[in-house]
Amino acid sequence: MRIVYLGTPDFAVLPLQKLIDEGYDIVAVCTNKDKPVGRKQILTACPVKECAIKNNLEVLQYDKIRVEGVEDLKKLNADLFITCAFGQILSKEILDIPKYGTFNIHGSLLPKYRGSSPIQWAVLNGEKETGITIMRTDIGIDTGDIIYQEKIAVDENETSGELFDRLSVLGADCIIKALKLLENGKITYQKQDEKEATLTKMLKKEEAKINFENNTDSIHNFVRGMNPWPVAFTEYNGEIIKVFKTKKGSSKGKAGEILTANPKDGLEIATLDGSIFIIELQKAGGKRMLATDFLRGNKINEGDFFSK
Repeated sequence: MRIVYLGTPDFAVLPLQKLIDEGYDIVAVCTNKDKPVGRKQILTACPVKECAIKNNLEVLQYDKIRVEGVEDLKKLNADLFITCAFGQILSKEILDIPKYGTFNIHGSLLPKYRGSSPIQWAVLNGEKETGITIMRTDIGIDTGDIIYQEKIAVDENETSGELFDRLSVLGADCIIKALKLLENGKITYQKQDEKEATLTKMLKKEEAKINFENNTDSIHNFVRGMNPWPVAFTEYNGEIIKVFKTKKGSSKGKAGEILTANPKDGLEIATLDGSIFIIELQKAGGKRMLATDFLRGNKINEGDFFSK
């Protein structure tokens, strides 16, 4: 079976490598074009391109695959396209090219969390479980038929980044299982229940500010969901403080009030219905560190307020 793989970030690397290791014929890998990175704006390949080059695969890169890539893709005579966090919308013309269509590796239990950032939104919303869906892509946003799904539990302290890594492993396993179903003639295509569908939006940096007027569970989930990007933050005396990790407390006070701030007991802030401990933080220009260590060299006054 001739396969074209389309993906871009870290999440898409393990499934690609698994396909290679299992002996599938990857005739080309499509990614986004190299992007300038860092202060020197050095053009840098995405993780999927690096994986493809390491495995001596042909790499095709497009800013707009719908415009630039159609003829190239037709020439590859592929039986199947597989997409995983590719980051571009495929036209019907492209979807119709391969014999078996296009399979997508999606990081949620569709129809819940269609769209961008499904893993983060599952954490932000405090989901107890999520998973991987292998679907056959159509022209809608993650609306295609479900081929295969697997669930995993989400730990109450797990960050989006940690869940991202686990789902990447699961996605690699699931795409192989879906291909086996196809090869053995046992594949089925299940329509999604539109009544259960939810559509997520892309997260923005300016949306990462903590609102201490929310309840403790919501704030804890917010911090987990925003880690590793864009990272939750608050303000103290006009200075930005990034928050990477929290723990739920039960003390009472006015929302945003600093209840405890010392190296022994840590940093505790009142919420709508209790309190939250900031466990790991980072001041602008500083290093990420434990709040107990931070408080040895930085003064935060009990009774003051973090910006709501």
